[in-house]
Order: sequence, then C-alpha cells, then structure tokens
Amino acid sequence: MRSMTMPRLRVVLAICVAAAAAALGVAFAAEWYEGLVPCALCLIERWPYRIAIALGLVGLVLPRAPARIALALLALSILAGAAAAAVHVGVEAGLWPSPLPECMAPTFSGGSIAQRLASMPLKPTKPCEDPSYLIPFVPVSLAAMNFFYSLAFAGAIFCYLWRNRRSAP
Repeated sequence: MRSMTMPRLRVVLAICVAAAAAALGVAFAAEWYEGLVPCALCLIERWPYRIAIALGLVGLVLPRAPARIALALLALSILAGAAAAAVHVGVEAGLWPSPLPECMAPTFSGGSIAQRLASMPLKPTKPCEDPSYLIPFVPVSLAAMNFFYSLAFAGAIFCYLWRNRRSAP
C-alpha cells in the first residue's frame, strides 16, 4: 500500500511543478508574442508560481511526510497568489487604489526639463489600473484569469491532501 501512495504523491508534485511553470509560460508568452507590458502587480503575481516550482521540486526528492508538507506549502503559495490576483482585479475594477507606489503615475513639477527627464523611470511601466486582455473579445483580464486559475489550482491540491489525509504518517 505504501508503494502505491508514494508514486501518486510524486506525480501530483510533478503536475504542480508543470502547472506552475505553465502559468509563468503564459505570462512570458503574452509579453514576448503579444507585446503586453506587465505592471508591478503582475510581476508580484508571478512569485507564488516561482515558489511553487521550488517547493514542488524539493518535494520530489523528500521522503513522503515532508513531501506532503511541501505540497501543502505549495498550495498555500498558490493561494497567496490568488489573493494577490484578487487585489489586482480590484484595482483594475476601480474598487480600491493599488497598494504599490510603482503603480501610481509619476508626477512632474518644477525643475528643468533635464531634471524631469532624469527623474523618469528607465523602463516605462504600465499602470496597474489598466487591464491586459489575452483573448480578443473576451472581457476577462489576465489578472482575473490568474485569480481563477490560482483558486482552482490551490483547491485541487487541498482536495487531494484532504482525500489522502488517512494515508499520511
């Protein structure tokens, strides 16, 4: 019986690594091929996936009990990503202002033109209130897609852990 649950846990961890990598892949592909510019909140939403990949890879080499803990931490990381996406969706909908100062439009007052140019960011940023859409004619922003994906991802992991709680040591 133990040999049956070990591979299943490893398979789930490998699927989680692939699912997190796929989410990052979609984000990078949207940048490269669609020319979408990520805002500061978009960049923060990518960190839970990076953490999930690291936890999943570590969980693949750990014994069973610590691997289950790694999987639970992975789910919590993805759930934190859903929370970040929810904040972003709220900012896009105008429900609240962005909590990040990088999302605010720069204000220029006084000084010479040279001083104003020197105070501009080196890389233009996108306002967090401006949603990006991946699929034409579908009014669901990338932040909203990420929110639903993260919730489903974390929910699936928590369901797996709940279903297999008796096989835990």
